[in-house]
Amino acid sequence: MPEDYLWVALFLGVGVVFVAGGFIANWFARPSKPSERKSSIYECGELPVGTSWIQFNVRYYLFALIFVIFDVEVVFLFPWAVVFKQLGLFAFVEMVVFIAILVVGLIYAWRKGILKWV
Repeated sequence: MPEDYLWVALFLGVGVVFVAGGFIANWFARPSKPSERKSSIYECGELPVGTSWIQFNVRYYLFALIFVIFDVEVVFLFPWAVVFKQLGLFAFVEMVVFIAILVVGLIYAWRKGILKWV
């Protein structure tokens, strides 16, 4: 049992060294004094116009969150559908509950008017 913890500690140490090594290599490779042109704002080759403070409508953010939620649903739905016959009735009931919760969320968003792209 203690040797299992040794493997976990070893992998954790390798991960920490890997990340720290990347930061250290970046620190040595970066320029110490970047030029004024290098420090300037770059927007697709165009000169920046106006201020950088832009307020977006919160509706676009909510629309994106709903998209992510249903995208995650599809990620869970495909593997379940592949092994559907081996899982049995219990897994079917679990997936029905999962989809029902997401449908309730969709109905809520629809009634609130979040899905209107205006």
